[in-house]
Amino acid sequence: MKKSHPIRRAVLATAATVSGIVLLLSLKPATDPGSAAAGGAAPPAGAAAPQGGAQAAGTATVSGAVAETQYGPVQVRLTVSNGKITQAEAVQAPSGGQSSQITANAVPQLNQAAVAAQSAEIDAVSGATYTSAGYKESLQSALDQVRASGGGSAEQGSGGGAQAARTVTGDVAQTQYGPVQVRITVSGGKITQAEAVQAPSGGQSSQITANAVPQLNQAAVAAGSADIDAVSGATYTSGGYRQSLQSALDQAGG
Repeated sequence: MKKSHPIRRAVLATAATVSGIVLLLSLKPATDPGSAAAGGAAPPAGAAAPQGGAQAAGTATVSGAVAETQYGPVQVRLTVSNGKITQAEAVQAPSGGQSSQITANAVPQLNQAAVAAQSAEIDAVSGATYTSAGYKESLQSALDQVRASGGGSAEQGSGGGAQAARTVTGDVAQTQYGPVQVRITVSGGKITQAEAVQAPSGGQSSQITANAVPQLNQAAVAAGSADIDAVSGATYTSGGYRQSLQSALDQAGG
């Protein structure tokens, strides 16, 4: 019996080893790395989601050029889908002091107006003349990029006149109180927008400019020429404005 005991022990050990191997093999599928791969497949599927969809194929996001204003830069970014502005936002706008309050009031209105008008021909927000002008300038720049890329816009659908729109900057007119420079947008042979990109500033000149320039801009659009009246109290600024405006009109072909 003592001689056979080691043999029985070896047989039992072998049987236990075989049983253990069988048990491990039966448990392997539950812990197989393939189950982890199945769970890891979710991130690629999620990553691919933004790339798909019929809407994404016809949607583009375009940022206009930065428009420098007396109170700070303004830059507009558009989302255009199937030739229409679906979203407009100002990624840059004047800030600091009273400018922050004006921006917070004006920009949402300008954004809504851009989407509603489907063009840069939107009204200035009262009390935010410079921000509005910079917004429209950057907005027009973004629309120009959309048209240049063949994306189209609502402007092109209204008779095609917007395709002939041009933005021209006149020569700098030197005045006794500082330089004046006018930029105009001409569409269909008419001035659709006028703005002073340079004007006298500092001390009393800033107040005079803030009062005179908006009136001169409106007068230029209304008259369609440089034959506009001088603003009372701003004789030199008015003279420089008309000189630069005429230069811009000459470049635009009259």
